[in-house]
Amino acid sequence: MPYALRLAQVMGSDSLRELHVIVSQAARLVLETETKNGLALLTRYATAVWDEKDIGAPPASGSWRHNGMVVCPCSMASLGAIAHGLASNLIHRAADVSLKEKRPLILVPRETPFSRIHVQNMLTVMDAGATIIPPCPGFYARPQTIADLVDQVVGRILDHLGIDHGLTSPWTGV
Repeated sequence: MPYALRLAQVMGSDSLRELHVIVSQAARLVLETETKNGLALLTRYATAVWDEKDIGAPPASGSWRHNGMVVCPCSMASLGAIAHGLASNLIHRAADVSLKEKRPLILVPRETPFSRIHVQNMLTVMDAGATIIPPCPGFYARPQTIADLVDQVVGRILDHLGIDHGLTSPWTGV
């Protein structure tokens, strides 16, 4: 969850950008387990917070315009649902809409190791247009803190959304 919190903090601090958040029941549990006041922190930066059961919310419609969607973290259950077009909640439906409308969809998987089924589902969503960004920071930038590692992953997510940030510097070679 540190990736989701940092992503929300960076995106939500830009007054020119809207941040819409959908938090599943499972994510709420993980937030409470891994962080102090995680849900409050996550939603503080949001323009709007949608309930995962609210299938009539704007993110469920292709006519609702946005610049990209990030599922962070993405459980293997959500990955499987998205890969197979099963819109059982607002997260899955919004991801399905992102794919059909050809809008950026980034999935940040939360699992290790991957099973063959997980990898097949990743290939399926990639073939449909999604980007998979595993939270695997590199050490070439010589991170000093856990926050540096988190920023590296969040920076890559923002790069793929075309959002400028100051979290990391581009690689300039050895």
